[in-house]
Amino acid sequence: MHAVVDAVPFCHVGVALGAHDDVVVLPFLHARDGATVYLHGSRSNRLLRALVAAPRVCATFTSFDGLRVARTGFHSSVAYRSAVVFGPAHLVEDARGRAVALDLLVEAVLPGRSAEMRQPNETELALTTVVALTIEEASAKVSVGPTDDEPDDVASPVWAGDVPARLVYGEPVGALDGAMADGSVPLPASVRALLGR
Repeated sequence: MHAVVDAVPFCHVGVALGAHDDVVVLPFLHARDGATVYLHGSRSNRLLRALVAAPRVCATFTSFDGLRVARTGFHSSVAYRSAVVFGPAHLVEDARGRAVALDLLVEAVLPGRSAEMRQPNETELALTTVVALTIEEASAKVSVGPTDDEPDDVASPVWAGDVPARLVYGEPVGALDGAMADGSVPLPASVRALLGR
């Protein structure tokens, strides 16, 4: 379960929101440390406020790993890894805990980046909510090939197999303002590592 949580770039978090208990699900960047998943957003984010007010919340993590192309539509599927976690959420209010969580979030998205950039200032910290979701219950599911064709279909002349998929980053495009305007700022190590350079 931890491997799935750590492998995907974002999760979806759901909670009952409002007087009618409408369930709202939104995507979030996340970082895991042990049995805690950290989320962050604007102080005005209504969903984050609802998370900490709810007795338990749910977060889902899914990696789309490809297509499982069977000889029939009935047996065709996708290859994926998924995890669902449940537990209470609370605000991270102490300065040290917030700093650690925000660094973990940056590192989860782009390893090595927090050492390359300016740390958040007081205004930015005041505008940011950090929430810790404690994993109390979880389940994981992995679906991989081969396809499950019927014995009578295996001999048919219809192609079947797996088509792998993965997240691929494209060529970086630098900002065109400030010190970046003349192209003299080199690509940082974190981005080079992301691209395998």
